[in-house]
Amino acid sequence: MKESLRVPRLVIAAQKGGAGKTLFTLGLIRILTRRGLRVAPFKKGPDYIDAGWLSRVAGLPCRNLDPFLMSPEQILKVFRRGIAGADVAVVEGNRGLFDGVDLEGSCSTARLARLLRAPVILLLDCTKVTRSLAALVRGFQAFEEGVEIRGVILNRVARPRHENIITRSIEHYTGVRVLGSLPRIRFPFPERHLGLVPWQEYQATEEFLEVLEGVFLEHLDSDPLIEIARQAPEIKLPEEERDLPSILSGVRIGVIRDRAFQFYYPENLEILEALGAKLIFLDALRDPRLPSLEALYIGGGFPETQAEALGENRSFLQDVREAGEGGLPIYAECGGLIYLGQTVSWKGRTYPLCGLLPLDFEIKPHPVGHGYTVVRVKEENPFYPAGTVLQGHEFHYSLPRLREGRELRLVLEVERGFGFDGKRDGAVYKRVFGTYTHLHAASTFLWVEGMLRAIHGEEVVLKGWKPSPSPEGWADPMPKTK
Repeated sequence: MKESLRVPRLVIAAQKGGAGKTLFTLGLIRILTRRGLRVAPFKKGPDYIDAGWLSRVAGLPCRNLDPFLMSPEQILKVFRRGIAGADVAVVEGNRGLFDGVDLEGSCSTARLARLLRAPVILLLDCTKVTRSLAALVRGFQAFEEGVEIRGVILNRVARPRHENIITRSIEHYTGVRVLGSLPRIRFPFPERHLGLVPWQEYQATEEFLEVLEGVFLEHLDSDPLIEIARQAPEIKLPEEERDLPSILSGVRIGVIRDRAFQFYYPENLEILEALGAKLIFLDALRDPRLPSLEALYIGGGFPETQAEALGENRSFLQDVREAGEGGLPIYAECGGLIYLGQTVSWKGRTYPLCGLLPLDFEIKPHPVGHGYTVVRVKEENPFYPAGTVLQGHEFHYSLPRLREGRELRLVLEVERGFGFDGKRDGAVYKRVFGTYTHLHAASTFLWVEGMLRAIHGEEVVLKGWKPSPSPEGWADPMPKTK
């Protein structure tokens, strides 16, 4: 069953990646929350870092909406959970508005905007261009049916004359209103690799947001944006599903969440809580010991940036190693996988780590694996039955090397992506499972069923779930291209 709801909402898109969408979306959410609005943040795609910043500024969990990982029905379910109690929803797109995974633009921000029936605000990078932006906007208007571009924001404007000619050109030739402009922002911006530094690592987060807020208050009027959001039409959203059985009642699951490991989808934690589990949040940098647990979940992150502190916390490393040797189910993704290895080498130094897996990791200067993944389970293991196909994503700069004379089971065959070596992924040792592939619980029940399988030692199949209300747990038809 679906219910028609009127939800104020916007999709923030751009003509390309790197145009400043995240910075703009952060600033917009900041000034909306300062006005007393409760903003539900969303990020299109599998991104953790941008989503973390959006969560930080909104004060609510940012949920990912990903047309590659999720069906339209799943996206709408996640969207409904996210908007509960909110005044407005703001969705940050990724790449260019029509960029997808194939010629047809599948999984694009445009596809998501159509599914959500959301008006699009197009952010334009104005560096070294003027009137040509009008032609670009006109092309965007005509390119794909059903995508409603309701306004334009000019970004990186050089001077008033620059702003004036672009604004007049766009409004004259396209009829789309220019809602505001932002200058080149010249304060330090916390970036690493292909995007931002996680906010947990950035020492001046609040100062950064205050400066950003000041720039936006000086240069942008949020009233037209709020009005456009409120004009979004009604949307039919799935009703909440039934509660799950408390199959994990009394089960204590450790979750390492600190400056080194921050990458967790809210739904992955919520479904464990919905099943009755007690989540114990841990700090691998500071906690002296590992408490009594029935399972341990180590998400992704940047352990290399905190490797010295991680290596110095020897009692915690020893407890994790002994727990794994003793048969504790441990599920580790990407950065968590590195943590379970012998060493990690970064910027000319090598640091000792947990030592559960006979792997040494080297952090490369460029991405080793980046993008969506499809992997097939080739061998039995504590988490996934043989023959299972898992669909997720990876983003890592690390390259693992098996220690000489040692053996390691790799149970996943890579059909799309890179994993360990372009062919294999999924390191298994006793009841430990380490993988570069991140899975989203709202995308597939296989992830949580795998956790249940490892904890209970038997197959457990789920058919639906309702997320925990706790705020602390942090087919649309193919559009026609003209």
